Amino acid sequence: MWGAMLAGKNILLIIGGGIAAYKVLELIRLLGKSGAKVVPVMTKAAEEFVTPLSVSALAGVPVRSALFNLEDEAEMGHIQLTRDADIVVVAPATADLIAKMANGLANDMASTLLIARNKQVLLAPAMNVAMWGNAATTRNVATLREDGCAFVGPDEGDMACGEFGYGRMAEPDAILAAIEARFSEGPLRGKRILVTSGPTHEPIDPVRYIANRSSGLQGAEIARALVALGAEVDFVTGPAEAARPEGANVIEVETALEMAAAVEAAGKQDVAIFAAAVADWRVANTSESKMKKSAGRAFPELELIENPDILATVSQRSTGRPSLVIGFAAETNDVIENATAKRLRKGCDWILANDVGGERAVMGGPDNQVVLISEKGAEKWPWMSKKQVAEALALRISEALT
Repeated sequence: MWGAMLAGKNILLIIGGGIAAYKVLELIRLLGKSGAKVVPVMTKAAEEFVTPLSVSALAGVPVRSALFNLEDEAEMGHIQLTRDADIVVVAPATADLIAKMANGLANDMASTLLIARNKQVLLAPAMNVAMWGNAATTRNVATLREDGCAFVGPDEGDMACGEFGYGRMAEPDAILAAIEARFSEGPLRGKRILVTSGPTHEPIDPVRYIANRSSGLQGAEIARALVALGAEVDFVTGPAEAARPEGANVIEVETALEMAAAVEAAGKQDVAIFAAAVADWRVANTSESKMKKSAGRAFPELELIENPDILATVSQRSTGRPSLVIGFAAETNDVIENATAKRLRKGCDWILANDVGGERAVMGGPDNQVVLISEKGAEKWPWMSKKQVAEALALRISEALT
């Protein structure tokens, strides 16, 4: 998908202070191989993890770090750095840098550049799992999303501190893909689009959960098709089998409540596409220990409560509603009638309905046949691969927005 898209582009790379800073060396190499010019700026904390000499050698230009440097700042050189850049990339974006950006602080070279910027910013967060999940960080990230900043990652995995969870910086190739996506010249360039995908898992006890057969493939293909047309895509996915789309901001969740929170935190969007197969119910009396089966013991009673209706919530927003809201309807009978009623009930603009009860496996399979339902009526599409369905939908969206 990607080629010489970055040739001649100026990348202002701000390196924060975290153990993930070592990955930036590979990112600089990949950017150089793509034809981009990298201008590196390091915080003092970053210099504790990688040396300015290593960064400078790979970038081919001196590292900037001191705000009060007479030679560099004689003509406000730090301001010129932002004016010459085509994009500002922050990697790793530490909790400290994110907080400074969100609250307008500027007490060193890196934070001053971020406040003085007039170009798009892409952040690759990296921090301890508890720091990423902290309420203050959540608020700060939401603020930056509202300000128009883009994110890639963080990923889930083992931490340098020995803990496990979300907070690992995205890999260099994923960051590269996200940078390249910002320069796509497609018809959806400048549009922010939310895509939900995959199943949700609603826990019963530590080893069991309620779920469905969704593979997440259709949602992932939709996200890829949108990125290919230049959109900035926030991809909120449950624990799906499908590979995550490169170039999208991937947000991993497990439950319906987590998905609803991620959709809310994603901020203002031009389009929202709800392809996820969200569980309708969750268990109210979740057990903290594994439920044991024993002779003579009654079958455990599970108290189910309804999950939030994410599609209806977004569709019926009084303020901040996307200009186009698209839902999916997996039906086993009376497909068009049921999906038409669902569109009116939820308040969305389009519904993509499909028959998941036929002989051809749709959920978990590679192909799909959908009926696009809008205020104009029902339009039946032929059987296609899910990739082709995604590409057709992305083109239809681009037409609707122009």
